[in-house]
Amino acid sequence: MEKLKIIFMGTPEFAVGILDTIIKNNYDVVGVITAADKPAGRGQKIKYSAVKEYALANNLTLLQPTNLKDESFLAELKALNANLQIVVAFRMLPKVVWEMPSLGTFNLHASLLPNYRGAAPINWAIINGETKTGVTTFFIDDKIDTGAMILNSEINIEPEETAGQLHDRLMKLGSTTVIDTLKVIESGNVTTTIQEDNDDIKTAYKLNKENCKIDWTKSGAEINNLIRGLSPYPASWCFLKDQNEELNIKIYEAKLVSESHSYEIGKLISTKKEIKIAIKEGFIQLLSLQFPGKKRMLASELLNGVSFSEVAKVY
Repeated sequence: MEKLKIIFMGTPEFAVGILDTIIKNNYDVVGVITAADKPAGRGQKIKYSAVKEYALANNLTLLQPTNLKDESFLAELKALNANLQIVVAFRMLPKVVWEMPSLGTFNLHASLLPNYRGAAPINWAIINGETKTGVTTFFIDDKIDTGAMILNSEINIEPEETAGQLHDRLMKLGSTTVIDTLKVIESGNVTTTIQEDNDDIKTAYKLNKENCKIDWTKSGAEINNLIRGLSPYPASWCFLKDQNEELNIKIYEAKLVSESHSYEIGKLISTKKEIKIAIKEGFIQLLSLQFPGKKRMLASELLNGVSFSEVAKVY
C-alpha cells in the first residue's frame, strides 16, 4: 500500500469542508493550491479565499498561482513531490498539472455525473426541480467534468430546500465520499466507470444576471424552484415598479399559494403583514427579500417602513 502525499486544490467554503475532513483523517497534505488574492466589496479590500484562510490557520504549505502553466509554479508543484492531487471547486487544470502525480488527479463534483457538469450543479439541480442529486469523484481529463468516475453518492433534495442548505449537506456527503475514494486509491484496487454522453444530459450553466431573473409568467413551481435554487447566493431578482419608481429587488425566500384570482400576472398585493405576487395559478408570497442599498429582510419587517400603491407590480 503506497502512502499518499496529497496536494489539495480548491477555493470556496465547500472545498474547506472537504480539506478539513482529509486533514482530520490524518492524510498527508503536502501542499494547498488556491486562487490568487483579489479585491472585493465596496472598499476593494484584498480578500483571501476560504481555502487560503484554512491553510494559513493550519500551517499548510500554500501556493497561489495566477498562471497554472508558469514554469516557476510548475517547479514548485513538482518539488512538493505529491503522488495524488485532489480538486474541489477550483478551476480547469492544464494537462501538465493534472498528469503530474503518479496516482493521478481526481475531482469531487457536486452532482451525479454525467448530469450537471459545469459551474453551478447545486443551484441547477434545485432550479430544474430534481428530487435527487449527489456527489461524484472522477479522474480529471482534458475536458470539464468528463473524466472516468471513481465513486458517487446520492442524496434526496427536500421539497423546500434552498441551495445553501443543500450545499451544506453535499459538503458533508462529499467529505465522506472523498475519504472513501482515498481508501480505494490507497488499496491499489481502483475501478472506474467511463461517462456516457447522450442528448438528455443536463448542464450546470454558469449563473448570470439573465438566468437569475424571475419570469413571473412561468408556473408557480418553476418560480419557487428558481428562488430556492439561487438562495442565498447569488439570489433571484426582478424589477419592482410602483408609480414612478423602479427598483431591482432580490428575493431569497418565498411560498407558493395555490388560489384562483382575477389579478394581472405580476401584480403586487400587500397588507400590513404580507406581500404576494399574482401568478397564473395563484400567488407567490414573498417571505424574505432585499431592496437596493438595504440588508436582507423578512417581508413583515420591510412592511414596517415601506408601503405599496394599488399599481405596484413586478416583472
